[in-house]
Amino acid sequence: MSTSTKLILSLCTAAFLAACGGPKQEEVVYVEEPVSQEPVYTGKYK
Repeated sequence: MSTSTKLILSLCTAAFLAACGGPKQEEVVYVEEPVSQEPVYTGKYK
């Protein structure tokens, strides 16, 4: 094989391996928020 063919084949192989490497998982931290009470109905004008 010629040098240019080897170069193109190696670049395609490197691009394929980089694309199919798999996604990296990021850690997700969940923070519980405090539960608030619902407002109590106190009448029309209060």
